Amino acid sequence: MRPVLLLLLLAAPVAAQRPHPPADAPAPAQRAAGAERATIYVEPVGMLIAALDADGDGRTSRAELTAGVERTFRAIDTSNSGKLGYIAFADWAERFLGDRTALPSPFAVDRNGDNAITPAELQAAIAHEFDRFDVNHDGAVTRAELLTIRDRPGGGERSGTRGRGGRRGSP
Repeated sequence: MRPVLLLLLLAAPVAAQRPHPPADAPAPAQRAAGAERATIYVEPVGMLIAALDADGDGRTSRAELTAGVERTFRAIDTSNSGKLGYIAFADWAERFLGDRTALPSPFAVDRNGDNAITPAELQAAIAHEFDRFDVNHDGAVTRAELLTIRDRPGGGERSGTRGRGGRRGSP
């Protein structure tokens, strides 16, 4: 019995040093299969466009977009100055895009470079994104058009992709 006890005591430090995968880690076979799947995501500006669907029909029209962007601008422009500085724009981005650094950046939106974003500049920037997502050019953006699909992790986009990030619409 003593040799067995001694052997167990000697083996315990070695066993404690072996890393164990987390309990929720996928098995090796699952990781390999998952690596072959496409990645589907929605850009932050796409989530904004979807949220501006006022009538809940699953499509955001240009009229809904324009009215919604105006509401979002007014929500941040509490002083009614008609302009957002870059810090206020970061507040807008955090509230409506989910992150202060989400695209479009204030530098891209501020077309005249005066360090202030007007409602017209914000409307133009978001309308540009709307046009990029409106694959079939029908004046409305559906949830399917807002999806970006990548075949491989790390950005292997499908052929025929458009815009930043990947293919729009149905695969």
